[in-house]
Amino acid sequence: MNLRERISDLMPQAREELTELVAMQSVADPRRYPPEECHRAAEWVRAKFAQHGFTDARLEETSDGSHAVVGSRPSPNPHAPTVLLYAHYDVQPPLDDTAWETPPFQLTERNGRWYGRGTADCKGNILVHLTALRALGAELPVHLKLVVEGSEEQGTGGLEGFVLENADLLRADAILVCDTGNADVGVPAATVSLRGLVNVVVTVEALTSDLHSGMFGGAAPDALAALIAMLATLRDAKGNTTVNGVDNTQTWTGELYPPEQFRTDAGMLDTESFLGDGTVSDMLWARPALTVLGIDCPPVVGSAAAIAPRARARLNLRIPPGLEPAQAQRALIDHLHSAAPWGVAVDVEVEASGAPYRTRTDGPAYRALGAAMEEAYGRPMVMLGQGGSIPLCNVLADTYPDAEIILMGVEEPRALIHARNESVDPSEIAAMSLVEARFLQNYASIRS
Repeated sequence: MNLRERISDLMPQAREELTELVAMQSVADPRRYPPEECHRAAEWVRAKFAQHGFTDARLEETSDGSHAVVGSRPSPNPHAPTVLLYAHYDVQPPLDDTAWETPPFQLTERNGRWYGRGTADCKGNILVHLTALRALGAELPVHLKLVVEGSEEQGTGGLEGFVLENADLLRADAILVCDTGNADVGVPAATVSLRGLVNVVVTVEALTSDLHSGMFGGAAPDALAALIAMLATLRDAKGNTTVNGVDNTQTWTGELYPPEQFRTDAGMLDTESFLGDGTVSDMLWARPALTVLGIDCPPVVGSAAAIAPRARARLNLRIPPGLEPAQAQRALIDHLHSAAPWGVAVDVEVEASGAPYRTRTDGPAYRALGAAMEEAYGRPMVMLGQGGSIPLCNVLADTYPDAEIILMGVEEPRALIHARNESVDPSEIAAMSLVEARFLQNYASIRS
């Protein structure tokens, strides 16, 4: 039986196990979800990999309190290269549970896709690792190391610190960061560029207490109106991000994202226009993007005829390669202070930051990957940018400068990662499992 047939036979088990894993509400935010859920997921991952040759698999606590699953499995060939497998078991919060068409923490099949939080990002990629290993069986052509982290979505840097403190533990010749995805279902891709990020919370204070809008409105400063005015300066009329001191004119030179495909992938209406004055690819992969993630202010239901004394917003600035996060962070903070009207008090708290990343693609690991993807999908691999951020990649690149880092996975555009109704196409789990298994074989052959 060949690898493709083995993987096909393993897919019912993959669904059963992904169902178990999705049911664990492993959001790494103890303010909203029990930490025990993350620990359950970590232990589940540890036990599964321990069953498949990672006899030393264990939980390691990181600096942010999360637990990473680490382990190793040697190849029978002592001269084989070493490959590090990465994924994460923590997930984004589901946002509004009632807006999901299926329960967020219950894997549900609809129209051939598997729905549930984490089905794609990133628990589906954990199943890719497991399925590839099962398909290979005892025929392990490389030495393997494993790290599955538990706080990637929070951006709190636990694993980044762990890597720096335990460099030899995770050292490898090639690193499979399985936390991205393909251009579309059935269109294989490696991600070669990532935007970095700066997350801040800006707080505006104007008054010591709420004031009657009829008695004081018109002369007294309004914190919410001030915040709205400040946020409005962060984009121009075309939708370009306009943070003073941050370049918004770069262009993307790789594989282009077809505009009409993006319109479909993003669920845009025919009447809606694209943001910005660059191509879709420019706006996604080569330029900064400011998103207002949330606002604290009086809700519509229950609001009073009063002037808000205080308001705050959580902002996410994505930055392309070539821009340092410290520079972007300073520019965003200065911009917010300078845009504040009426002398209101402004405080900006930095939550997290991460550098953008660009990988090299001229080594043996990328040759092995290209061959594996073409075999699995029947078409050549393309190379894409990614608007998301994985700060760990820069730490890995700095710590292991000779290692080739590959970003791949099951998270194609229709997966709607980080959004409501996240899903995965099971054919992507099967195909990427075959890609990983064949990559390990190809890489061992090229490096021997």
